[in-house]
Amino acid sequence: MVLKKKKEIQVDAFFLDHHQLEKLQRFSKAEEQNLASLLLHCAELRNGIQQIQCIKQIMPLVKQMDQNSAGDPMVKACLDVLGEMYFSLGAKNPLKKVLASSLNGLPGHLMVPAVQSFVCCLREELKTRDVYLYRKVLDNLASCMEDFSLGRACIKNLFEEVLQFLQKLLLDIQEENRKNHGNRIVQTQLMHDLLIAIKVSMMLIQKLQENIQGSLWKHSESFVWQSMCSLLKSCTNFLMDATLLQTVQTTSGLAVILFIRAMYEPVEELPSLISDLLLGTTEHLGVPAWFVRNCGVLCTAELPDSVLLFLCHGALAMLDWKNGSMGENGEKLLLDIASVLLSLSSELKETSVATSLSRILAIWTNSALAALVSGSPNLKIKLNGNSDIIGKLLEYIYTHWDHPLDAIRHQTKLIFKNLLQIHQTTIAGSNGKSDPFFARLIKHLLNLDWHVKGKYASLGCLVECVGTENILQLDRTIPVQILDVMSDQSLAPYASDLMEAMFTNHKAHFTLRFQEGTWIDQWHNIWVSPLLVILCEGNHDQTTYIIDYYLPKLLKCNPDSLSYMIKILEASADANLGSCSTRGALGALMACLRTARAHGHLELSNIMSSGLVSTECIKQGLVHQHSQVCIDALGLLCETHRTTETVSLEEMQLIQFFMMYNLNNQSPSVRQQIVSLLRKLFCRIQESSQVLYKLEQNKTKQELVEKSTKMPPLRILQQYKDFMSSVCARLFEVLFPGSSHPTRFCALSILESIAEIFSVPKGQAQVFQLDQEIDSARVQTLIQCFASTFEEVKILAFRLLMKLRDVALNLQDSENLDLLFQAAIDLSTSTKPYDCVTASYLLNFLVYHKGLQHICLGKWLEHNPQLDENTSVSTVEKNTLAVIKLLLVNVEEEIFQAKKSLLQAAASFPMYGRVHCINGALQQLPFNNLTLVSEWKEIVTRLILMSYSLSAVVSPVVQSSSPEGLIPMDSDPESADRLQMILHEIQPQDTNDYFMQAKILKEHCKEGSEKLAETKNICMEMKGKDRQVCDVTAQMVLVCCWRSMKEVSLLLGTLCKLLPSQTTSEPSEGLITVEQVKNIGDYFKHHLLQSRHRGAFELAYAGFVQLTEMLSRCNSESLHKMPEHWLSCVLEEIKSCDPSSTLCATRRSAGIPFYIQALLASEPKKGKTDLLKMAMKELISLAAPLNESLSVIPQVHALNILRALYRDTRLGENIMPYVADGIKASILGFMSPVWAVRNSSTLLFSALITRIFGVKRGKDENSKKNSVL
Repeated sequence: MVLKKKKEIQVDAFFLDHHQLEKLQRFSKAEEQNLASLLLHCAELRNGIQQIQCIKQIMPLVKQMDQNSAGDPMVKACLDVLGEMYFSLGAKNPLKKVLASSLNGLPGHLMVPAVQSFVCCLREELKTRDVYLYRKVLDNLASCMEDFSLGRACIKNLFEEVLQFLQKLLLDIQEENRKNHGNRIVQTQLMHDLLIAIKVSMMLIQKLQENIQGSLWKHSESFVWQSMCSLLKSCTNFLMDATLLQTVQTTSGLAVILFIRAMYEPVEELPSLISDLLLGTTEHLGVPAWFVRNCGVLCTAELPDSVLLFLCHGALAMLDWKNGSMGENGEKLLLDIASVLLSLSSELKETSVATSLSRILAIWTNSALAALVSGSPNLKIKLNGNSDIIGKLLEYIYTHWDHPLDAIRHQTKLIFKNLLQIHQTTIAGSNGKSDPFFARLIKHLLNLDWHVKGKYASLGCLVECVGTENILQLDRTIPVQILDVMSDQSLAPYASDLMEAMFTNHKAHFTLRFQEGTWIDQWHNIWVSPLLVILCEGNHDQTTYIIDYYLPKLLKCNPDSLSYMIKILEASADANLGSCSTRGALGALMACLRTARAHGHLELSNIMSSGLVSTECIKQGLVHQHSQVCIDALGLLCETHRTTETVSLEEMQLIQFFMMYNLNNQSPSVRQQIVSLLRKLFCRIQESSQVLYKLEQNKTKQELVEKSTKMPPLRILQQYKDFMSSVCARLFEVLFPGSSHPTRFCALSILESIAEIFSVPKGQAQVFQLDQEIDSARVQTLIQCFASTFEEVKILAFRLLMKLRDVALNLQDSENLDLLFQAAIDLSTSTKPYDCVTASYLLNFLVYHKGLQHICLGKWLEHNPQLDENTSVSTVEKNTLAVIKLLLVNVEEEIFQAKKSLLQAAASFPMYGRVHCINGALQQLPFNNLTLVSEWKEIVTRLILMSYSLSAVVSPVVQSSSPEGLIPMDSDPESADRLQMILHEIQPQDTNDYFMQAKILKEHCKEGSEKLAETKNICMEMKGKDRQVCDVTAQMVLVCCWRSMKEVSLLLGTLCKLLPSQTTSEPSEGLITVEQVKNIGDYFKHHLLQSRHRGAFELAYAGFVQLTEMLSRCNSESLHKMPEHWLSCVLEEIKSCDPSSTLCATRRSAGIPFYIQALLASEPKKGKTDLLKMAMKELISLAAPLNESLSVIPQVHALNILRALYRDTRLGENIMPYVADGIKASILGFMSPVWAVRNSSTLLFSALITRIFGVKRGKDENSKKNSVL
């Protein structure tokens, strides 16, 4: 059962200008509808969908006009307006396509004036000179050539002008790209415009060939010839330019071959010319002068590998390989292309190019198949399975069928499939099933280990050629072997696809060979019986993957097998109930029934009424000791093929029975499945209730009601309502204080699903509403969930309260609201870290209350009456602003106190709680729709200054070389002396002299009301807010400091995101300035490169990532180039070996790898990844230095940074080309005499082995789970 959301179609309406409206009004008639009045009415509509309906009425009206209407001024005016309207609409606007479709039906006598009108409009478009407006013209040209006869006629009339425009456009974009070198955002836009321009140029030549046919234009003085030469020269330059996007180069390769094909004579020699280009044997004397002038650069002996690849693609795509039209030269070119591509496969390692190569090889196999149909005997010999080319193709397949990229694996399968068809074509007429080539392939594949993923797809292709029976004759245990492998999830999809191909082919074989019914037992013994044995006795993973991947395909192939399964399993269900480790027959039965019902092969009511499966049997499944059996039994009740199927009373009772025993399941995956399945059940109730309401309203279909349901719709609806009420009561009942985390997670998740599913638009009949079940006690229950130590529970409770906030807030009186707010403020300064999280969620809930300002905030902050007068300000914005002001005032005061004593702060008022609450409040605020802009700008500035101030207080601790032991905890004075070096190393802003001399643990502090500033010898026991004496441990100080650093980093990262946000009144000004963003960047740089404590720099990294991602999308060129500048600076500092450098060479280079990770991971993935290439080149050269006399510190840094980059999943496939160099550097590092280098090399080698071979999770040595090979 798949739940799909309906997408609303958005259509932008068009508007006519003043002159166009006047023109139409001059001809429109009020008493009768003519074309002008219809267009005028259409323009007055403001809904795009309505305009579409109006445009569709144009043609019926036009077809009523007589032959004389062609000269009518009204018709001419309307055609002019239609032309202007067409060219003004965006390319993706459905109105444009509807208008083109309507105008395709224009009567013949109106075509001439229509073409004239459209030609005038298009001529105006071609006068565009702004490079950044070219895209609109290109889109219009492309639209005219796509199934639009009127548009194509216009371009035919203006063919030379269009050619001239495209010629100029390509040159202009090339020049503009050169001017904007380094501005990646502008360059990316220009690259996409250039790509479209090349495609439009190709469309022009392909779709308007009649304009360039014949030899009249093929002389050097012809304007068309000169334009074609210019286009060819530009595309050749683009093809050779490695700085352009790969898609631009690929398309340029297509265009070059297309233009050469159109221009070159004699056509018979064209294949030879392209062969010479690919093989590097072209001689200038043997080619025309125009060719040398415009693409002579292609005649060089050694073209770049990528250029060769794109030329091969162009030749395969743009030349006609069918019907043998190119003769022997064409066959030679085909073989030469294969030779070039296979030689490139060992050279091209970059992932994007390797993917292109695999796709082009697949295109080659398709071209070879087309050429073989009418090819010569010599070609068939050279493409036979025993030939050299096919052998090399098989080597490519064996090398790449387990490639880490899914795209390459898919193309490899296509290549193998086409290769088999090529061989079949070459041996047409002989018995393919006994062919030696096929026999050799089958034997080779069966000898491979079953953990080789490529084996499955290849065997599946062979099944289609030789049949399942022939393969089973070699080994009858193949089905069992494949089922045994399905305990590995990475192999299960491949194995199930192969099994499907085999049993489907086997069934077809039996159906043709034997009479109906005589073969089914044999088929069941081979494909079904082994399945049932494993379902009963197999391990958890194996049975799960078989049920997910194999069983649905088996039932789809032969639904009648279900009765055979039920019969076998039902007979042994009582004797084999299973255990906590095996499903048993009962578990297998539940799994089969669930799968069958979910895929529409079974009606639950039928099997229960017929006695095949009893209610007691399902109950046993619902409380089975094997958790997956419980899930399958629940799935049997919840999952159906039709989402509107009525939920029976028996099903509802069984669900209630299940919820009595299973809400406290300890397994997270089982809990998620329970929530997901119950969500499907609630969707069924919701959707079937809508059907029942309609049936009840439509009294004329009473007989349909009687057929579809056994009881009146209203009675079923009442059962639904009672059931949902009982479910909610049970869920709130288990949310008592002290209930377990699993129970709370299940209950809150299910309640959230109910709130989402049963919230429909007003006016629609609703069977159940959760807010009607809510009272003050239940709201209090949800608020108490904020006190859970699990943030997961806090999040669920908060989301549910947000969905019910109108009811929940109305149930809060002023006294209760005041208590909750006071509790939140107190918790925000608790020494327990999870308390501040509770405070954050509580405040985020309370800011939605309209009375929060008057009831709670009035006694804390000075009231601003102007906010009350401004009714346009939302309640959330006003309350959030006030809460953040309050928290900011408090944290500023606490920072002031912390400067005097960090120990006092750690013991009594750790500041990170307040900052966490501020950050939480900012997260849910819509910054793109704020009213109090000036107030927010002031707050943002104060928050940034506060962050710097707090960081200055705590950073000396986290930047210490030994931050974990800053406070001496020994009672021995001699031990304290040993820490004197550390205490001198760091000097925080502490005025109490604590850090300047070691203290002894049990030295007592003074009591009474002495002021904190006057206390000279603060000891290890500090007074808390409740006046109780509390021990201050080193861990408390460290936690206070690194959590403060964490919250500051996250807050600054959040604030950086405000830069693109613009105010409503002044669009040019954001809430944060460019200068502030630069300062924040410098802050992050300083702390990532200085911090020693892992928690501190890891969390500074989280905020820095937010900053770098914003910078990569920023329009400001100075900000956009900052990551590149930072990266260059840190790499230079690493290389410099400067003794004064503050970079940490211990602790695995501390925050340096994180710093570089953030800079590289934020780089756009679809670009050239120049930063990654530059960084990897530098780092690999440092990690494996040629000169051993150099300092080892840069080498250690490089090895540690490389380890982090290879482990970063966000860099993904872009890092794969550097794996070999990384392995080399790590192995060379093992031989270093320096321990630090050997240690870092070992860590790098470990990371690379994991990246190459995957994480080993299975007990057997053959396990390949999570492998990229």
